Amino acid sequence: MPPGILTLAADKVTLSPANTGFMLICSALVMIMTPGLAFFYGGMVRVKSVLNMLMMSFISLGIVTILWVLYGFGLAFGTDSGGFIGWDGHFAGLSGIGLTQLWGASTIPIYVFAVFQLMFAVITPALISGALADRVKFTAWALFIALWVTVVYFPVAHWVWAEGGWLFDLGVIDFAGGTAVHINAGAAALGVILVVGKRIGFKKDPMRPHSLPLVMLGAGLLWFGWFGFNAGSWLGNDDGIGAVAFVNTQVATAAAMLGWLAYEKLRHGSFTTLGAASGAVAGLVAITPACGAVSPLGAIAVGVIAGVLCAMAVNLKYKLGYDDSLDVIGVHLVGGVVGSLLIGFFATGGVQSKAKGLFYGGGFEQLGKQAVGVVCVLLYSLVVSYVLAKVIDLVMGFRVAEDEEVAGIDQASHAETAYDFTGAGGGTVGRLGEALTKKVNA
Repeated sequence: MPPGILTLAADKVTLSPANTGFMLICSALVMIMTPGLAFFYGGMVRVKSVLNMLMMSFISLGIVTILWVLYGFGLAFGTDSGGFIGWDGHFAGLSGIGLTQLWGASTIPIYVFAVFQLMFAVITPALISGALADRVKFTAWALFIALWVTVVYFPVAHWVWAEGGWLFDLGVIDFAGGTAVHINAGAAALGVILVVGKRIGFKKDPMRPHSLPLVMLGAGLLWFGWFGFNAGSWLGNDDGIGAVAFVNTQVATAAAMLGWLAYEKLRHGSFTTLGAASGAVAGLVAITPACGAVSPLGAIAVGVIAGVLCAMAVNLKYKLGYDDSLDVIGVHLVGGVVGSLLIGFFATGGVQSKAKGLFYGGGFEQLGKQAVGVVCVLLYSLVVSYVLAKVIDLVMGFRVAEDEEVAGIDQASHAETAYDFTGAGGGTVGRLGEALTKKVNA
């Protein structure tokens, strides 16, 4: 959501078929990111948990879509009420909106803006799921999604992107979700981890990805969809800013992948496919808030810095003892913080706004604003997410039983397994299949 776009006079613009079509395509691109995330996470877990991991992302498409239509869009983007939350009765149920009624001073219909922002709301709680792999009840997770988007995501989206939101009015730059999406999700992941605890065998058992090709497929879909995520957030491209965001997205992602791989080679001696995929995602995360504020050269710097720092951060869980299963904190929280703060250094003042970073003569003013946004979103999401998880844990239990976790959460939660080697006829094939199943589930 571009800061300031709603401050123009709405009667000076007309509906643009080109921008409307472009934004519908961008909405579809952002939607495909959630299945892409499911594949990315699904390939990183052990085979006995892959279906559950896929479902933890897919269920967000169902729950958040309905809540967004009923009241989420109104809370996030309705008329402001004190800078904290919005509401507009016309947005409830999306029932009081004209077919061609424009979103503020943009050139696209409200319906198009609403569906574009819906896809952001869908993927944000799905990001959290990677931190909780192998060990949480599906029903508890579904309830957490519904509560979390209501009391965390919708208000934070309002703070950051809605005219009248207090971080929006402060001048915090978040082009497409560094604070509202990635820091928000990463901090929430930490809050829930503190409640549910560690996986059985954490630090002792090898918990290697069961399918690196699936990880690479997911990363590719995320990279592809992210062009809609970032370039679409200017709601059109009449002035070329969306094109700059597109270029910066590609550049920073490439730089972060190379930065992660270079660190990995120096630190561990190898270039891994998992490192390439993780580095790309780290770059996508970091450039998300900054893609409309920096130059392509600045995007290279953002990408390299994020790639290296995120690669370093994923090892913190072993030192500090928290079990972030798939490195949501190391990639999304750290990447979001890095990208948001680097705006205070690399903002050129010549793209989405006139705000300049420290390296372009702007002093520390913008950096200070970015720091306020980072700290406030991080603390709010961390504390509220912890409380929500604690309440759910007390009421219904957040974690599956120990025997279900050991045997495999797929069978316990979904009565399915991703791979069945046992064979229907038993005998030699069945025994061999059982041995293979035990091996891959280990």
